[in-house]
Amino acid sequence: MTVAFSPAAVDVQEVKDRVVRAGALIFDVDGTLAETEEVHRQAFNAAFAQAGLNWCWSRMVYRELLRVTGGKERIRAFDDMRPAGTPLSDGRIAELHRIKTARYAELIAAGGFVLRPGVEALLAGARERGQRLAIATTTSRSNIDALLSVVLGPAWTCRFDAIVAGDEVARKKPAPDVYLDVLAKLALPASECIAIEDSGNGLVAASRAGIPVLITRSVYSRDDDFSGALLTVDDLTEIV
Repeated sequence: MTVAFSPAAVDVQEVKDRVVRAGALIFDVDGTLAETEEVHRQAFNAAFAQAGLNWCWSRMVYRELLRVTGGKERIRAFDDMRPAGTPLSDGRIAELHRIKTARYAELIAAGGFVLRPGVEALLAGARERGQRLAIATTTSRSNIDALLSVVLGPAWTCRFDAIVAGDEVARKKPAPDVYLDVLAKLALPASECIAIEDSGNGLVAASRAGIPVLITRSVYSRDDDFSGALLTVDDLTEIV
């Protein structure tokens, strides 16, 4: 287990205590609750093939594109990188994203996906304490449902007091919009909550909303800048 600290970091036990005392734990989804980014990459490539585009995002390319939040936004960013050719219309991008979303749901439904280590124990501990839980994510509501209905069961929404997805706000992370909406739904001050994230964009978004952040590194985010996080760990078993 690798544990890293920010310049003003607190020790692991103090972070554990803050997690237990928090009024709410607010989770990101992709990379935080489950390692799903590779599935998203495969779904994008399947959509491109189905649409007759000679595009194939390698892991290296996708890692860079993850700096852009939002699926349609990533397609647009990649299209803008092309040296020549007619830019894709907004309608074409929306259709590509629709195909990708459907393919992602199919891949998730095929099974084999589990929560990341420590997540279920953290959720269960919060439930025993009567602690509130929430989701603040850039991904769409349909993607959240596709994943969590598999890993948490069809009644997964009952576990969370507030859920805000990227397609429900004006600006995606690193803007703080999803977190501000969650705070409004919970009617809690930011300082009484803990955000659990896996990426630099997520850290910035939660921090801009005034929420302390616990980082659990994911496969595609290990090289992100996590300065300012309460604590950075490889997975949440260190916290529970």
